[in-house]
Amino acid sequence: MEKDYIKEAREGIAEVLKVARRLDEKNLVNAFEGNISCKVDGKIYITPTGKNKGLLTEDMVAVIDEKGNWIGGSCKPTSELPMHYNTYLMRDDIGGVVHAHPPYLTAHALCNLPVECRAYPELMGNFNRFEVAAYGRPGTDDIYKDVRRIIERSDIIILANHGVLCVGKTVTEAMNKLEAAEAITRIVDMANRLGKPVDLPESECDFFFSLNNRKP
Repeated sequence: MEKDYIKEAREGIAEVLKVARRLDEKNLVNAFEGNISCKVDGKIYITPTGKNKGLLTEDMVAVIDEKGNWIGGSCKPTSELPMHYNTYLMRDDIGGVVHAHPPYLTAHALCNLPVECRAYPELMGNFNRFEVAAYGRPGTDDIYKDVRRIIERSDIIILANHGVLCVGKTVTEAMNKLEAAEAITRIVDMANRLGKPVDLPESECDFFFSLNNRKP
C-alpha cells in the first residue's frame, strides 16, 4: 500500500512539474502569478507560493490531504489552494486545475468581458464561449464562489479582474484547454481590431454549438 502511495505521489508531482514548466516556457505563468494542481487518489499536488514555475523541484510541490490540510512538500502551497480544493469538489470528473494570467484572457478579465464569436467555428464547436465569473478577492473564498454558476457547463472560466481558471480530467488536459483558450481569444481580439467578424449563418452556428451540447 505504501509503495502504491509513493508511486501515485511521484506521478502526480511529475505531472504538475511538467505542466508548470511548459506554461512557464510559454509565458503563461510566473513566480507570482498562476498555480497548477492535480488530484490523485484523493490527494492534491499543487505548486508552492512565490516560486518560479520553471525552477520547481519535486520536493517543492505541496501535498494536500482530503480535508485540505498541507501534509507534504518543503514549500508552502499557493494562497489559491482554497480555490483549487473547492473546484475539485464542484465536479467529480475534475482531475486537474490550472489558474493563470495569460495576456489576452486576463485583459478580458480586467474588462469583465466574455469571449464569444459566431464567426469562429472552433470556439463554438469546442467551447461555446468563455464566460466571466463575478469578482472575488484573490486568495479568499470569494474568488471561486461564482465559479459554481458556470463550471457545470464550461471547463474554462474567466475570473473577473484576475485571470482564468481551467479544469480537465487531468492537469495536462486543463493546460491544453488554457493554451487553446488563450490562442482563440487572441485571434478574436485581433479580428475585432481589424474589422467586424462576419457571423456564420444561424444554421451553421447551431451545428457547431451542438457539437458540445452547450448552445446558449
